[in-house]
Amino acid sequence: MTKPRHQPHRFRQPSARRPVSRFDFIEGIARLAASGAVEITDLVEGIHREIVVKPFERVIPGWSGYWDRSISSKVYCVVRKAMSFSGEATATTLRALNSKLERYEQNADLPKTLKLLNNVINGVMGDHLVTLHSPLAAPMLVYDRYGDLHCETQLSGRVLLMVHGLCMSYLSWDPGQASGMGEHIVYAEPDVTLLMLDYNTGRRISLNGRDLSDLLEELVLKNPQITQLDFVGHSMGGLIVRSAMFCAKQEGRSWLPLAKNLICLAAPHHGAVLERIGFYLQQTISKIPIAGNLAHLLDLRSAGIIDLRHGSVRDDDWEFLTEGRMGRGSDFRRPAPLPANVNCFLVAVTIDKSPQTAGRDILGDGLVNISSALGEHPGDHDLNVPENHKAVFYDVNHMEAQFHERVREQVIRWLGMSQRQIDVRGERIISVPDVRVEAA
Repeated sequence: MTKPRHQPHRFRQPSARRPVSRFDFIEGIARLAASGAVEITDLVEGIHREIVVKPFERVIPGWSGYWDRSISSKVYCVVRKAMSFSGEATATTLRALNSKLERYEQNADLPKTLKLLNNVINGVMGDHLVTLHSPLAAPMLVYDRYGDLHCETQLSGRVLLMVHGLCMSYLSWDPGQASGMGEHIVYAEPDVTLLMLDYNTGRRISLNGRDLSDLLEELVLKNPQITQLDFVGHSMGGLIVRSAMFCAKQEGRSWLPLAKNLICLAAPHHGAVLERIGFYLQQTISKIPIAGNLAHLLDLRSAGIIDLRHGSVRDDDWEFLTEGRMGRGSDFRRPAPLPANVNCFLVAVTIDKSPQTAGRDILGDGLVNISSALGEHPGDHDLNVPENHKAVFYDVNHMEAQFHERVREQVIRWLGMSQRQIDVRGERIISVPDVRVEAA
């Protein structure tokens, strides 16, 4: 058997269970700037080398080894070491200073603007941050309906966990705001205790899924009065919950029997078209003489984004890849069926104005097409969700899916229906502007 290229659980816990502070952010940006400078130096050297070596290596014997002996190669090496040393020295100094400042400033949380920026950094290169032990790497944490870090307060009854998507955070749900989906759900279902997950969206989906499974196991063991767990996941968030459920089923976790409802909003269950386009673009660029080194820039995108190529939620979708971190263009996933005890509801949105103007469903909502969001796929990868558990909303884009009024109303309806017996009639709910119809 081929040895795994990556160790699946090596960096399960990216940092301590506390939010990224302002001090962490300052230190992390210093480290990131230094590593970025080194990466750019490598890229420039690679292009320089191809310009000098490629045209002549086939006609001049031994010319391919010229670069390693050249003055240019030694200059690049000195620049690389200087960049790395200065970055580490700056970061170490800041860390020492920050450790002293933290004793005197109790409220060192990131302002909302910096939090949003850190979300994007984590989404784009979050797995690299974990590997580098960067303080920018966001830990997996739980917040309450008001956006405060969840403490050891006792939970009971029905608990709803909302899970955000790529490059986003718990703030994406507008906690404590009347406009937020969470507040509308609590108003319609007063018996629900609302929680929101925050996590590093650049890590492997399956690793985040395992961490979520661990977190939920800890939650139900500390709160034995919890009787039901519901989930609402936007985009990647739906895949994270599916991954946690798959892991929990494999390991016989005690929280899984309490899971009753999973509502996925525009989740790429069978992948996102834009990531597949990005992969093929990278493959094409890598074959172009001289420009081949530019393809390495696309290597910097996170493992979380790579998993969105086909919607991978299992460890063994990537553990044994012989092609390296980037994987293959073809669909190499293993099936990940939903647990039988969970009611799954799927929302797809599309930028098409109505069913009459719908195109060929290439991009759907701009990132995820309709069939992927509805879990429809030939063979074992089909999620087999009943037709009346699916809804398509027109004239809504991907980002709007988590707060759009019509989507929100459907989520509340499903959460209320789930308390009663659902009549499965094989119908699909289709929502168009100002009109709601049902079609067989």
